[in-house]
Amino acid sequence: MKLKTFRRGVHPFGGKDITKDCEIRPLEAEDVMVFPLSQNLGAPSKPVVARGDRVLKGQVIAEAGGFIGAPIHSSVSGTVKAVEKRLVANGSKADCIVIENDGLDEAVEGFGDERKLEDMSREDIINAVKDAGIVGLGGAGFPTYVKLSPKNSADIDTIIINGAECEPYLTSDYRLMLEKPEELILGIQAILKLFHKKARAVIGIENNKPEAIKVMEQMARIDDRISVCPLKTKYPQGGERQLIYAVTKRKIHSKMLPADKGCIVDNVGTVFAIYEAVYKNMPLIHNVVTVTGEAVNKGANFDVPIGVNHKYVLEAAGGAKENALKFISGGPMMGIAMGSIDVPIIKTTSSILVYSHDEVADAIETNCIHCGRCVNACPQSLVPQMMGQAMKRQNVEEFGRLGGMECIECGSCAYVCPAKIPLTQMFKLGRIQLREQAAQNKK
Repeated sequence: MKLKTFRRGVHPFGGKDITKDCEIRPLEAEDVMVFPLSQNLGAPSKPVVARGDRVLKGQVIAEAGGFIGAPIHSSVSGTVKAVEKRLVANGSKADCIVIENDGLDEAVEGFGDERKLEDMSREDIINAVKDAGIVGLGGAGFPTYVKLSPKNSADIDTIIINGAECEPYLTSDYRLMLEKPEELILGIQAILKLFHKKARAVIGIENNKPEAIKVMEQMARIDDRISVCPLKTKYPQGGERQLIYAVTKRKIHSKMLPADKGCIVDNVGTVFAIYEAVYKNMPLIHNVVTVTGEAVNKGANFDVPIGVNHKYVLEAAGGAKENALKFISGGPMMGIAMGSIDVPIIKTTSSILVYSHDEVADAIETNCIHCGRCVNACPQSLVPQMMGQAMKRQNVEEFGRLGGMECIECGSCAYVCPAKIPLTQMFKLGRIQLREQAAQNKK
């Protein structure tokens, strides 16, 4: 069978052998837990607790800051120590709620109560997802209830479950598919109930995960609306636009939503969170984090309570080797290089990656040689060479005319550039400036 894919892309070193056979292990909460208020795309959440308040596990400690927002729940019971600025993974300081864990693990009323899908209406399911504070766990953290409530819900015919996990080194989604396939199918069925009976779900999995394909195909047999689509292993196969094109051949651009083409896309981790919210009445208070890299003493996949520290999780895996030099929150292509690992795990944290070298810092930028490799690699069919030249001239308008907002910041162009030009960083800046200009013009 011919594997489905998209045009262009790159083939970075996979690195998944380090942790692909590591079963998910539960990790205990720390004595002090830190919850940043910015854990989703959109407005930061607003605290509803104050210093001295006692909170329970599963209790809302911050409400959504707007329509594009999500509440935050405590993953422990304890006492609020402070609402203050703390260092976060991107190197900035952000408002955080700090909770001292009392170790009692007392939960709010109804936490973990079993519910049946057949007893729930469409509104019940949406509210369960909204109240649980679920955001996209495979990307920028877009609030899931918004994604599942498109204005054209009757036109949605394809639910794509992103099991590609194309980012090198990461295996958290892979392990979820191997260890929690039944729960994932139940989560998919909950999503399908939101849409017309014509809607079908397709689980996209790269062919470097044959065991996951086998397990999910077997489990999908219980529902003829659910199927598995093997995908060619290529980066960024898990990008939303690339995944939609690979599965359906439908194209979308920056001014469109997947729903405009009849699609909804959710990551495997997000689907598991939906399962827990709908069937177990549990908010999003934990996620699976891969600890990996050549400079980790022992790779691992942990089920981590949100609010614990990156350093704590790394130490639970045996810590870093003496030659550890670079620490990344997330994967090597789209993750965040951390100046300090003394920062909290948030909803969208997928991995802690440790390198013994820093190719970015060691790279010596030279002049563009017009080789065209960036053009051949770009999954959006852009011309990164010209976009980069525009940004070097600080001509943001030209960057925009060249399709700057169509860039998905995947890093493919910078990865293949022999001149080591930091194209992705330049494009991130350009996109920020374009958004600021658009907002100013709107005002």
